[in-house]
Amino acid sequence: MQTILDGKSLITAAMLAGTLPRGKLEHHGEAFETARAELALILHATQQQIEQDKNPAEIVGRLLSFLNGLHSKVHPDVWHALIPVAQNHPILKYFLEDPLTHWSFTKPRGYSGDAQLLDYIYCDPHVAESVANASEIGKALYSHTQNVPSCVAARERRDLLTRYVDEIAVKNGPQSEVLAIAAGHLREANRSVALTEGRLKRWIALDQDPQSVGLIARDFQGTAVEAIDGSVRTVLTRGHKLGKFDFIYASGLYDYLAHNVAVKLTKTCLQMLKPNGTFLFANYAEGTPDAGYRETFMDWVLLLRSEVDMWNIVNASVDRNTVEARVFFGENRNVLYAVIEKRG
Repeated sequence: MQTILDGKSLITAAMLAGTLPRGKLEHHGEAFETARAELALILHATQQQIEQDKNPAEIVGRLLSFLNGLHSKVHPDVWHALIPVAQNHPILKYFLEDPLTHWSFTKPRGYSGDAQLLDYIYCDPHVAESVANASEIGKALYSHTQNVPSCVAARERRDLLTRYVDEIAVKNGPQSEVLAIAAGHLREANRSVALTEGRLKRWIALDQDPQSVGLIARDFQGTAVEAIDGSVRTVLTRGHKLGKFDFIYASGLYDYLAHNVAVKLTKTCLQMLKPNGTFLFANYAEGTPDAGYRETFMDWVLLLRSEVDMWNIVNASVDRNTVEARVFFGENRNVLYAVIEKRG
């Protein structure tokens, strides 16, 4: 897990997949051949629809549905072996006209799930020009991919974080201190009333990507937001003397962290809370219905978790007698949240 723990290695689908427990494919020989034949039919049917100039949004919608059906019924080892089969099919070129899919697959910043990708998911004004310059097919594909359940869940997550920050500011007043780990572009701050009204002492935005840190520093100059270049390792080793916080959150990071690293990070974050402080971490949930398309044509693999998995992290990180903890689904049930409140 060193590649993820150091926070500076590139998070790619192949690297992340390499950290997952895998059996030997030969144990699934017949199942793999059956699944590969089914995938070939899905891809061939999709190619025919493309050649017939069917509506791009309908094409990608059907493909998402079929890939999800296959993804949900085959063994993870079999699915992992199918990913390159899909990625090497000629229809990939068609779906890369979608600016969201293209950015995810090509990874211009060198790793998966970067802040610019989230801007495409958020339909943020910063990517409006890129979307406007896409082909007509690309725009039509994007009209569908931006609204798949995981993208809707990401926008819900952004807005939930804003609400938490604003509620903390109401509760604790203008001395409130917030830490965002793997902050990305900190888009949740754009909607924060507390930030706009100057009711925060500081909002530390920690990220390992220098481009993200630079953008935050530029966009939030003169506010309580302070952008800091740092990684998971920075937090675990207390590389920066960050102090104590009323609210700490990691909204997208745990999707890439194995259980043992997640526990270490959770323990450290809880130690950085003030009395009555709150720590929140989020994770995409098992059963996300667009995982098949995301892992193949977007080349974006995440560690999906169940409620039990989330509780296992919480319970391994803290004495439950010293905190109030809860785990819950977001509104569209594709993201799970764990919220731990430290008793004073």
